[in-house]
Amino acid sequence: MQKLRALCFGQREFPQEVLDWIVQENLWNIWVPKEYGGLEMSLAKGLEKLRALAQMDGSLGWTVTLCSGANFFIGNLREGVAKEIFDDPRDPVCFGGSGGVFGTAEKLGDGYVISGVWKYATGAPYLTHFTLNAKILEKGEEVLTAENTPLVRSYVVKREDVEIIKDWNTMGLKATATHSFAVKSKWIHEKFGFVYDESKLPHTIFKVPFAVFADLTLWVNYIGMAAHILEEAQKIASHNVALYRLLALVTKADHDVMDFAGRVQRLIDGGEGVPDSLVDEIHREASDTVRSLSEAIISVYPQLGIRAATENHPLNQAFRDYFTATQHHIFSELGRRS
Repeated sequence: MQKLRALCFGQREFPQEVLDWIVQENLWNIWVPKEYGGLEMSLAKGLEKLRALAQMDGSLGWTVTLCSGANFFIGNLREGVAKEIFDDPRDPVCFGGSGGVFGTAEKLGDGYVISGVWKYATGAPYLTHFTLNAKILEKGEEVLTAENTPLVRSYVVKREDVEIIKDWNTMGLKATATHSFAVKSKWIHEKFGFVYDESKLPHTIFKVPFAVFADLTLWVNYIGMAAHILEEAQKIASHNVALYRLLALVTKADHDVMDFAGRVQRLIDGGEGVPDSLVDEIHREASDTVRSLSEAIISVYPQLGIRAATENHPLNQAFRDYFTATQHHIFSELGRRS
């Protein structure tokens, strides 16, 4: 753990040794079925792994979470496409991309011409395929749904058809290299399109609602990064009273996230769907936890001395990683679903 943490520390991009380790451990494929070369982890086991990686290094946990979460879309691809992309286990696949609708896909024959610029593709330099969302056009006009809103579809695009725009310049999570990317009038076959909440595979993990999957996988990252801050802070001020509150919050959060994972798993195993009430409860609890963790960290930080404010100190990087992560919309006021 310490060697890997040291390799990640202070990096703007992961060194090859770290990327090789990720591939060796098959971490891009935490959720991918075994028949496609993946680990096929259960929801609980996968969350435990992501939580541990986030405590090891914020950028490492965040990148593996978002990229393995993009590889999760194998469950939404057409069968032939999934086999085509994940066919050769010697050629590791790493998806990633943007959740924003920043481009268009214009119908042309049996495919679409895709154009646009998408922001915030975690792990951009490490990706083999980019996922994106685009508004569908026909003859230059937006296609509308039955609700009279623009029709949006998701697509998988090969790395060679994408231009990476190196514009990630944040105070933390630097090695996530969450750059923007552009696609310029690239035609791709319609078979590479998918709908993110329509599963094509029967495995249990793909029966987890995507909103729940996203909330739980990112929630454990905040917990892991907060635990890293706690770990480093205890080396400086082990008897600081404010640290006890942070420890209690991390401990409770660990219990809560695994309790929710167990509840979701039992419902799915019992042949039931996950009710909207539980989806909303998970989101509320995750949002409240992140807010409480943030308040506790801010409370203790001024008591940790100049080392905590020194850029080349692990505590400072952990602090910057955590508060960069809080800028993700998922648990912010703007990201609330209820």
